[in-house]
Amino acid sequence: MPPLPHNIIGLAQAQRAWNGVQLVVTGYDCDGEGTSILPHRDHPRLSVVLEEHGGACEPRFHPDRPCPVEHVPRHMYFAPAGMDIWGHTKNARRVVDAVLVFDTDILSERLETTLDPDRIHVPRLRFSNERIWNLVKLLSEAVHNPDPSMHLYGDGILTAVSSQLFAAPHTTPCRAGALAPWQLRRVTEYMEANFPYRIELEALATLVNLSQAHFSRAFKISTGLAPYQWQLAARIRRAQAMLVNSDSSLAEVAQATGFADTVHFGRTFRNLVGAPPGVWRSDSKR
Repeated sequence: MPPLPHNIIGLAQAQRAWNGVQLVVTGYDCDGEGTSILPHRDHPRLSVVLEEHGGACEPRFHPDRPCPVEHVPRHMYFAPAGMDIWGHTKNARRVVDAVLVFDTDILSERLETTLDPDRIHVPRLRFSNERIWNLVKLLSEAVHNPDPSMHLYGDGILTAVSSQLFAAPHTTPCRAGALAPWQLRRVTEYMEANFPYRIELEALATLVNLSQAHFSRAFKISTGLAPYQWQLAARIRRAQAMLVNSDSSLAEVAQATGFADTVHFGRTFRNLVGAPPGVWRSDSKR
């Protein structure tokens, strides 16, 4: 643990490890305002805020700059390995968070799939995912449970969380009314191969021998997104990766990800991410 800021007046921590993931649940008693660098920078990690009392806490790319994403209930952040993240609290009396620290090599083997590199290497601040939050809450409640079945229980929960976070879209399980696995794989591979160009709904439906209406319904059941939303989200993830990992200009990133101009790119990026691309890049590289 790094040195605690002056506004932390009490701390209680519990840890448990499952295959490929370490869980650290920490309760902070707070008084006043403070900022400190958060631990586990050498590994990819997901931090889930389980409780906030008296005031909000926030993750930051830089200790002196507010979080570029507005507060949402039950928020969380993901940070790739090697990225510093600071935590800031003001007027909070108590905060409880659960941090999952990942070994991606073990995860890839356990999930039996190649992890999506865009999701592993791109930070996300203050995003909300009700399914992940509930799963991590269950896991945190099992941290002290000595029952032998808790090993399989934890493995099952962490596999579900890891799939939500890291697996490429074609790994989504088939549900009633959904595309068959081969259909979803064929469609997403086609969309990735034609990224970031215009793709016709008719072409996607024809690939899997469905009407356009049937295909649209089945695709959304399978992925949670309409086809255009899936493609747009993939383009924004690719843009985030370019912003973090290259020196390309905003115009070059916009062109490479299929946006008509930097204005359209900036507006869409802000709507989906919560901050303009230039600000997001500046903060994520500090």
